[in-house]
Amino acid sequence: MSKSVDLWGRLRKEWFLLALVGAVALASVWPDLGRSGGLLRLDVVSNWGVALVFFLTGLGLSTAALRDGALKWRIHLLVQLCTYALFPLLWWGFTALFGRWLPPDLALGFAYLCALPSTISSSVAMTVLARGNVPAAIFNASASSLLGIVLTPALVALMAGTSGATLPFGEAVWKLTQLLLLPLVAGQLLRPLLLSFHQRHKARISLVDRWVIILLVLSAFSDSVASGLWRDHGAELLVKAALGSAVFLLVVVMLSRWAARAMGLSVEDEITAVFCGSKKTLASGVPMAKLLFGAHPAVGVIVLPIMFYHQLQLILCSWLAQRYAARPTQVAQADGQKRAGAPV
Repeated sequence: MSKSVDLWGRLRKEWFLLALVGAVALASVWPDLGRSGGLLRLDVVSNWGVALVFFLTGLGLSTAALRDGALKWRIHLLVQLCTYALFPLLWWGFTALFGRWLPPDLALGFAYLCALPSTISSSVAMTVLARGNVPAAIFNASASSLLGIVLTPALVALMAGTSGATLPFGEAVWKLTQLLLLPLVAGQLLRPLLLSFHQRHKARISLVDRWVIILLVLSAFSDSVASGLWRDHGAELLVKAALGSAVFLLVVVMLSRWAARAMGLSVEDEITAVFCGSKKTLASGVPMAKLLFGAHPAVGVIVLPIMFYHQLQLILCSWLAQRYAARPTQVAQADGQKRAGAPV
């Protein structure tokens, strides 16, 4: 009985991952359900879902926490350089070494992964768990999302020689501004009026972005399957996407820790740098992919790296957060020094 309860509890905890896998499986066997113009008409409702997600994100952002975290300029510089400079540099090295074995659409997916902003919710959650600099984490993750409206399409254009395959750069930025930035700003402006509502229904609201992502994944893979995704590639594509994502994650985590220590940052600031600088957002990544690559026949392949990266970063960063959290507090260290007769 206890084993079945444990299994059910674990399945409930991992329902989002299972739902993503289910969306890919459903798209694989019934692509007409979610494809553009299909039975669910997901191409029509997706833009509204994206705008709603970013409105709720703006509603949940604490203005006071953003203000408190704004002054740590060295950590901000490190995080944004990791997100928008280190990742693209690694992509050029990665493609030089392994590009000959990558399908062009998957290579574009890795370029897109490296151009994405950091994630907000899990970066802050991991920083809280690890006892890091939470105000700086909120500021950096939020700033990264705003910068991504311009830098993500610009970096994709630079790395992959395309501004999103279907949109000119200026039009791409304007469309992202309309569907991402304006709803986020609206959420911030309405926060004083709707904050109590948001806090009362926080658990339900947190489910909205995940269900929007699931529907967007279903839509993206339905279009790709209908265009011959599995006919042209197969399981080898999944293995390459998973391994490539793992390489990027491990390298960036190690380099961001090294850079934080070389800069002489405190442990709390190092935690923020590692978790904000190494993460990439699935919540923004899938909607942005639909906006930038909506007419691309292989948009499902393009989002594969961020889907794998999202799960891998949660696993690795959860383990790192627990290790950071297990360090002695300053009070405990001082007490130990006193008991040992050492000066504090």
